[in-house]
Amino acid sequence: MSNTIRVLGISGSLRAKSCNTGLLRAASAQLPQGMEIQFANLIDLPFFNADLGERPAAVQAFFDQLQQADALLLACPEYNYSIAPALKNAIDWASRYPDNALLSGKAVAICGAGGGMGTSRAQYHLRQVCVYLDLHPLNKPEVFANAFAGGFDADGNVIDEKIKSSLAAQLLALKAWSQLLKGKD
Repeated sequence: MSNTIRVLGISGSLRAKSCNTGLLRAASAQLPQGMEIQFANLIDLPFFNADLGERPAAVQAFFDQLQQADALLLACPEYNYSIAPALKNAIDWASRYPDNALLSGKAVAICGAGGGMGTSRAQYHLRQVCVYLDLHPLNKPEVFANAFAGGFDADGNVIDEKIKSSLAAQLLALKAWSQLLKGKD
């Protein structure tokens, strides 16, 4: 068994130049020793539909990534004061896996880039969903980035050192939180 904490980064935005996806890219450059990250791509994930006979290939690929992950880093955009549909859809798919085995008990950190409050409303809503699904959201530090205050370049990359520092602190806390939770197994 590896001591490396495997993190799955999931951006709720499908845009190529998304600041939320940029947060995940910046996080990958801030990883502490003993952590690795890979990213889920939600672009081909169909809307959840219990009537689908076979599990679509994009869903199975997502499930495979979740199965390998020890922890999640969710980049949460805010749409109309709530969770972006792509992120909620991915969570809905994962929650239908037998016994909620892909989500239950995992540590999760939430970050987000948006308007003046930096997706805080959506993040708090997402925390409610996490609790229901027996995910264990990290309480602090929280990362609320203003996407329109010069912290990101035109391609959605983080250029603000304060945001990078906040992500680094969050990743250190996620590592410790995940190790603590794994110790409880």
